[in-house]
Amino acid sequence: MSSSTTSSGSQALNQATADVVLGIDAAWTTHQPSGVALVQRKGSHWQCKALAPSYDSFLAFASGQPQDPATKARGSEPDPGALLRASQQLTGQPMSCVSVDMPLATTPITGRRAADNIVSSRFGTRGCAVHSPSAERPGAIADRLRGNLASLGCSLHTTSCNRELPALIEVYPHVALLALLGRDYRVPYKVSRSLQYWKSEQLSPAERITRLLQEFQAIRAGLEQHITAIPTIIPEVSEVKTLASLKPIEDMLDALVCAWMGIQHLEGRSSGLGDSGAAIWVPTSLLR
Repeated sequence: MSSSTTSSGSQALNQATADVVLGIDAAWTTHQPSGVALVQRKGSHWQCKALAPSYDSFLAFASGQPQDPATKARGSEPDPGALLRASQQLTGQPMSCVSVDMPLATTPITGRRAADNIVSSRFGTRGCAVHSPSAERPGAIADRLRGNLASLGCSLHTTSCNRELPALIEVYPHVALLALLGRDYRVPYKVSRSLQYWKSEQLSPAERITRLLQEFQAIRAGLEQHITAIPTIIPEVSEVKTLASLKPIEDMLDALVCAWMGIQHLEGRSSGLGDSGAAIWVPTSLLR
């Protein structure tokens, strides 16, 4: 049975202390890098404080090491303690919400959850069905991430009444982008699927690069309506030599979308789809 709960009304979060969001586009394996975005409330708006294509590069940035765009992002398992310490070092404030694109649950994940089925049922016709998690992918990575963050005080928000801060929420960028960009169908920006997106047109790699960059720019423009000081990460078409070189940019944009969903959650504009064990948080505007 489906359920959805908003974080508004009588269950609104304490916005007076909700000032820092960490968005993570978490890879389901340790050999793939994960995008990371840190945003902080500044007066009436939010500002990007850090944006990185991997955990290691985010931690390096926080320690004052300059980022080299030519250095290939490396995969690793997340160290939640180090990520929270780095975030506080960069913002001077404790964490309010960690917003993650990865299946998370209060119990070990072994297969599809109610949350996966509900989101797929509601948004599958718009091209936004979700992948099936398993005990292997993301498996223990997700379980450890949730458990370690819980030990650091970040409790997983599901459809239960728990709304304590700091929060840990699961989000799904494909659905979030429908609201952010006002689209009716899934945004075609994933590098690995570029051949499928425009298969009937038989586009060359260079033409697919151009299409992807156009979508990247649209996503950035949408995010800039809500988050300032986003670093310049999208290259000109002439600067891109391979499709693969766009993957770190895709990951960072996904991390920013996760952070935007964290903002929506803190400000009472998100709804949890799932049950008391796991929920995927989506913009409430999509459910009206």
